[in-house]
Amino acid sequence: MNIVLKYLPEAQGHELFMLNDIFKSFNDDQARDFSFIYRSRRKDPSIILLTTLLGFVWVAGVHRLITDQIGLGILYLLTFGFCFIGTIVDLINYQNLAFEYNRRIAYEVSAIVSK
Repeated sequence: MNIVLKYLPEAQGHELFMLNDIFKSFNDDQARDFSFIYRSRRKDPSIILLTTLLGFVWVAGVHRLITDQIGLGILYLLTFGFCFIGTIVDLINYQNLAFEYNRRIAYEVSAIVSK
């Protein structure tokens, strides 16, 4: 059984391949610690999709704020998601936004766990 799926069964696609590379150097305790921290900080792509859709009906830029892109989030808030064009682009690329955030978090957590 794949060790990543043992600890993070929700991982799919590019995230699964990235996590396989990270888990190669971990022992069982490190893998458990990593999965506990990573799971608490990870953003699910469906949450990114829902908050992007929220930009059409209520407040644009929430998805950027929750992925720690504060500058773009504020800019989206002030410009209604670049007149909704930026929000439409992000709606198409929501999985990539989630993956980029999760990749950054995964490498931060792996640096902490491997010490």
